[in-house]
Amino acid sequence: MNILIVEDDKNSADILQKVLKAHKYSVKSANSYKEAKESLLENMYALVLLDWNLGDGDGFELLQEIRAWDINTPVLMLTGEDDINDKVKVLDAGADDYLCKPYSSVELLARIRALLRRETNTRVSLIVFERLSLDSTSREVKLDDTVISLTSSEYDLLEQFMQNQNIVLTRYQLNELITKDYASIRDSNIVDVHIKNLRKKLKGYDIIKTVRGVGYTLKK
Repeated sequence: MNILIVEDDKNSADILQKVLKAHKYSVKSANSYKEAKESLLENMYALVLLDWNLGDGDGFELLQEIRAWDINTPVLMLTGEDDINDKVKVLDAGADDYLCKPYSSVELLARIRALLRRETNTRVSLIVFERLSLDSTSREVKLDDTVISLTSSEYDLLEQFMQNQNIVLTRYQLNELITKDYASIRDSNIVDVHIKNLRKKLKGYDIIKTVRGVGYTLKK
């Protein structure tokens, strides 16, 4: 599970990283509004831990932007303000949970497990887009009533498109999904090769659109 920590206080961010890594979570840290925004647009996360006060911006405003970008990743808001009006404000803006500082690592981990569990339970196993259907339980893909044989990487890409219909996914995001050599992700064109093969297997059903200079999107 890949978790993004957005916290401008380096000491607090380091403590959070140590706690999460000790429980086998994969963690990345962003220490500013700008850095967090770039990371969220380039990567996919299972969960975001978002501090309200950031040095170059406001965590609440970043939360609003995350939801405006149609990023549905669960967000756990962290703040030192224990005010009911603030809680209502962030929950109404799209936060999935709210935790006041100081908090114990035990409570933090419990809330993280609950949010990740909720995300897993709400995931739909059968996804349909026009003539295409994908069963994430059996990993079976059908075009009309015909089963399409896909490689593991082709399936992973298509599943990502099906889960994010009409949303532009960057080449970096898609490369990260299928490339294990993280040092070469940014320069890799492997995703373009897989997209080309995927399009062939869809037999002219033109739904994977190229967004020039950005990436791809699944669109009618």
